[in-house]
Amino acid sequence: MSESIAEYIRKHAVRFEDKSDLDTIINSIGDARYVLLGEASHGTSEFYTIRAELSKRLIQEKGFSFIAVEGDWPSCYRVNRYIKSYYAKPPQLEFLLKHSFTRWPSWMWANKEILDFITWLKKHNDEQAIQKKVGFYGIDMYSLFESMEEIIRYLEKKDPSRLESAKKAFSCFQPFEKDEQEYAISAGYLSESCEEEVIKLLLDIQSKRESYEDDLEGGLSLELNALVAAHAEHYYRSMVKGDTETWNIRDRHMTEAVEKLMDFHGPEAKAIIWEHNTHIGDARATDMAEEGMVNVGQLIRESHIPKDVYALGFGTHRGSVIAGDAWGAPYKKISVPPASDDSWEGVFHAAGTHDQIMLLKEHHERFQDVKGHRAIGVVYNPRYEHLGNYVPTSLSNRYDAFIFINHSNALHPL
Repeated sequence: MSESIAEYIRKHAVRFEDKSDLDTIINSIGDARYVLLGEASHGTSEFYTIRAELSKRLIQEKGFSFIAVEGDWPSCYRVNRYIKSYYAKPPQLEFLLKHSFTRWPSWMWANKEILDFITWLKKHNDEQAIQKKVGFYGIDMYSLFESMEEIIRYLEKKDPSRLESAKKAFSCFQPFEKDEQEYAISAGYLSESCEEEVIKLLLDIQSKRESYEDDLEGGLSLELNALVAAHAEHYYRSMVKGDTETWNIRDRHMTEAVEKLMDFHGPEAKAIIWEHNTHIGDARATDMAEEGMVNVGQLIRESHIPKDVYALGFGTHRGSVIAGDAWGAPYKKISVPPASDDSWEGVFHAAGTHDQIMLLKEHHERFQDVKGHRAIGVVYNPRYEHLGNYVPTSLSNRYDAFIFINHSNALHPL
């Protein structure tokens, strides 16, 4: 009788009991320049703390340049300014996180786990020369109106000669009163689009980037905010066409943002990317591919040689999570029921009711089968889990390694 996958995991998985066991992952990453760290849910404490520990070691031991997260550029750039001591009068960190991350779900970044990690990053950067300070950036693209405001604010201070052209470009959006949904309806159904205006502004900013040499990172922020405005406009205009189109716009934007950050940090740059498993795990190893969807993990793998890219997925069998009942609803702590027995989480649990690390690259053949892999978003109802929370996944084709947390705990919002 052939050995079951649970028996194989029992023999070959690394028991994950303390931080030193992460040596296994650090060694497996090798010389990769793009390290993608996932999460099976947005509201699980262990995913944040383990990613933070891995990121600290990648920064200290392998010289990684920046962390790019699934957050808005303007909000995260305020954190970047804090950890690099750009503020003349630095705000108190808890105040900064609470007041920077105001777009729902604010708890994704305004939480104790992030506060502890940002505290560490600030202390680390205080001991580095300016060119060695590690960055913290948001690569998502929901902040259409906030990014436009940041562009106006920057030009008012740094380049008043171009201020009027920017205001003229953004005047197209004024009738929508900072409501992305209103714009989506108007652009999608009534063809009242501001596409031409934002594309022209983006191209103008990109063509004059060298004029900001006295403020290189401020110029980078200007360009990224313009990129967000252009892609967010496209995203909201496409909402009426369905999930596949908007998903691809978003993940292509996040990939382009990462590459611009890599270019900015130079030829030796190395990126740590924090996003949900559905973004960092190769879409071609799931049913997303059948629906015509791509993601960050796939796009980065396609653009670089295999040894330069390393994707780490996460999973949990049971526990608790922070999420909402509906989009925009207040967060609450929700119990996560035991995973389905025939899912990847169920198989790892059957192999041992403890936390585990599996290096999938080294055991590729045994993890190619397709099984359900649980994914929990910012909206979650465990009663309906079986209807859409399991992504059919070939685990070793989706990730290079996998961390299994048998019993996980909810995030701690500030």
